[in-house]
Amino acid sequence: MTGIGVEARAQGARARALAVLRIRSRALAVALLPAAAAVILLAGGSSGHFTGHGWDIARWVTSVSAVLVLLAAGVIALVVARARPAVTPTVAIAESAAPDLYRLVRDLADRLDVPAPSAIALTPDCDSWLEDRTHPAHGPPPPRAHDEIAGPGHPHRRTTTAPVLVIGSPFLWWMRVGELRAVLAPVVAGTGPSAHPDIAAARRFVRGLDAAVAAATDRGRNPAVRLLCAGIGWVARLLLRSCQVHAAEMERGVAAAAAERAQSVDYGVRIVAQEQVGLAYAGWDRLLTRVALPAWRMGRWPSRLDAGVVAALTELSRRDRLAEGFTSRLGERPACDLLEEPGAVDEATSLLAARLFHGGPAETGPDWSPVAWQEYPDEVVDRKWRTDAARLHRVLDALGVRRATPAPDGPTLARVLNHLTGQGPAGDGDQDPHPTARTPLGDEDDDLPRNPRSAALATRLGAAVAREEAEAMPAGSGGQPVGQEPGAALWDDRALPLFPLQPPRTDRELLADHVTAMVCCAAMDTVGATPGLDWLDGPTLLVDGERVTDLTPRVLSLVEDGDAIPLRTWLVEVGIRPEKPVRLG
Repeated sequence: MTGIGVEARAQGARARALAVLRIRSRALAVALLPAAAAVILLAGGSSGHFTGHGWDIARWVTSVSAVLVLLAAGVIALVVARARPAVTPTVAIAESAAPDLYRLVRDLADRLDVPAPSAIALTPDCDSWLEDRTHPAHGPPPPRAHDEIAGPGHPHRRTTTAPVLVIGSPFLWWMRVGELRAVLAPVVAGTGPSAHPDIAAARRFVRGLDAAVAAATDRGRNPAVRLLCAGIGWVARLLLRSCQVHAAEMERGVAAAAAERAQSVDYGVRIVAQEQVGLAYAGWDRLLTRVALPAWRMGRWPSRLDAGVVAALTELSRRDRLAEGFTSRLGERPACDLLEEPGAVDEATSLLAARLFHGGPAETGPDWSPVAWQEYPDEVVDRKWRTDAARLHRVLDALGVRRATPAPDGPTLARVLNHLTGQGPAGDGDQDPHPTARTPLGDEDDDLPRNPRSAALATRLGAAVAREEAEAMPAGSGGQPVGQEPGAALWDDRALPLFPLQPPRTDRELLADHVTAMVCCAAMDTVGATPGLDWLDGPTLLVDGERVTDLTPRVLSLVEDGDAIPLRTWLVEVGIRPEKPVRLG
């Protein structure tokens, strides 16, 4: 029954592919129709059948129209054929850098009786797929330290047949070898239907149309070029809409045939492995948003993100008891052992993740350097808190908020508390010096706190952060993207990040983060607290070696309502003196 099901689904996919190719043939027929009419009229005139002044005019009009249509069709066909299809930025893995991984994939292809993928690449995401890179524009880029991990004497070669297997890098570090094989089985099985000539031709046509639409959007400044691109884009979009349904059903048929073929390979293990896929996705997302993102904003990129996701998922599994037999599972061989140099691969994928999710530079530099996990608390957390606290006091200075009396030797937490609660010394800071600033008294603006003093401070703080980020933007445009040929862009640097992790922070969130940073600085400088790293929650404060877990709601009470009692109570319990000066960044 499995063989019959595979063949039935493959036949359905091929039928949809033929439907796509018929649309291409109809478009060609429409382009040739004026030429055919012109040939008939010219042949009739030369044989003496279509004579007279009216037929002469018809021959001229039809011939000119045929030439123009053929020229337009030729230009469109040339653009569709030569337009560079989109390619997922990945880290290429040469066979000499992962012989065991290549052997596993080839053995899996042999068991499934399908062609083996031509190459393997990694992506910083929790997904795996096959990607066709046979277009002439996808030639091999020159070797670079961060876009290919290859051993000596093994050049990167592009094949013209089988697609490239793209594997999510978190899978290699979190999954065991058997689980990875089970997860990759339906993906590798997709090389079978992909090798059929009709399906391959239909995919090339659809990818060409999609690339032509993208190329037509860059119209330049010349009016003639803009008009030409508009026409090409209109025709390409029309053809793309015409074959959209058939192309989608073709891909569904290919996926169904691949899944049916993979049923016979490690089916029981795959059920367990799918649970690990969901767990890996949750841990990866949490690691990027809560741990990596603060470092990226500080100009540092964690160089071992894949190793970090293992630590995060280990903590998540132990804390929430998500996996039974967790200890015995960790005793099995991890899939990253299939790589010759897992550390180098982890570093390359970590840099690519920073570029895709944050828009950082493609190369390291003075303002964009790697950071190891053991250095994260001091290099990222401490610097972040002191930088945010310094920015908070600069904004207070701009608002005219007076320092405490008598004036201490430096900024204090008491100044922030007194201003937000209205207990500070009388001065310019009691009124918002900018009447246009938003100071809602109720819930009119969800981005601002209810407390008018907090709202004014949050507005100015948001503007300061936006100004600093805008000034730092040019630093992220240098270097070549991963997998990019010199002079040929896979994306526009101005569009980075391609996959932003979070929407922009609201002014309320910014103010809460900055007040929290000031509290943490006071704790470090007065009671000897230390910065720490929590794999699930990111930067954390350690007091006497214990993680502080109840600070956020106390800060929110102060920011939102001007109620400092919960926070002051905690300060007294810990022994923090708000009036003592702190060191800022």
